[in-house]
Amino acid sequence: MRQFNALFNQPEFTALSAHSKKVAAAQQLWLAIAPAQIVPYCHASQIENKQLLLRADNNAVAAKIKLLIPSLLIQLEKQGSEVTAIQVKVQVKSSPQERVKAIKTISKHSAASIEELAKKLDGTPLGQSLARLATRTR
Repeated sequence: MRQFNALFNQPEFTALSAHSKKVAAAQQLWLAIAPAQIVPYCHASQIENKQLLLRADNNAVAAKIKLLIPSLLIQLEKQGSEVTAIQVKVQVKSSPQERVKAIKTISKHSAASIEELAKKLDGTPLGQSLARLATRTR
């Protein structure tokens, strides 16, 4: 157990711990003022020289934040924060999250209506497409 506790006294661990506390404080400050729609796409990186550094996932988010900087700084001032500037950098994620495709279905009534229309348009390309759609919805 002594060897394990000795790791916590290493200078590297102490520096890493201090840095992680600074990043956590910057993130807490960001979460207090950030619009809810932007929070999943941006995070605070650090506060240095009274400047909050934000990392955005893409250019669109960065542009939106840059438009909001004056109002965000006013909110920070009201909270008594010493931050006087906000800098936004784009940090693209290397592997974007895959979106799960939702399976779309139509009601039985709609399927019956499509099938009826397909019978009326029998022999046409549209009628054939509607007939395939009707059979897939059963």
